[in-house]
Amino acid sequence: MPTEIERKFLVEGDAWRDAVESETRIMQGYLAENPSSTVRVRVAGERAFLTIKGPMRGLTRSEFEYAIPPDDAAAMLAELAVSPPIEKVRYKVRHGAHVWDLDVFAGANAGLVMAEVELASEDEPFDRPDWAGTEVTDDKRYYNVNLARNPFRRW
Repeated sequence: MPTEIERKFLVEGDAWRDAVESETRIMQGYLAENPSSTVRVRVAGERAFLTIKGPMRGLTRSEFEYAIPPDDAAAMLAELAVSPPIEKVRYKVRHGAHVWDLDVFAGANAGLVMAEVELASEDEPFDRPDWAGTEVTDDKRYYNVNLARNPFRRW
């Protein structure tokens, strides 16, 4: 079963910008959410995906992701999303042995910059960059599904 193991951090400063390898504009929305799963549609650049995620167990959860036609994704976001879509630009930044995802949020979540690192196991060591500030892995407010319902600018 495919799984996701990630750690999340608030980003401090902009020293990370010197190491950007790529950037992608993302719009994503949620079609269903409950304690046991979420169903997300994401448009990332010219591509689109349907993702189903299971509940968190420690830092791990099941994750199933499928490419879908971008027109279908746009229609799902417009017609089926249970909350307004999240807008962000994702930057890929290499640090040590990992490529980090840095998300600079826009719209109702403007001002929020988060970094995520995906790991092969919950206890995998990683080199934490200086710009990775407070860890928010366990703070549910920072889950994207919750940012869609309760945007950062309302806190």
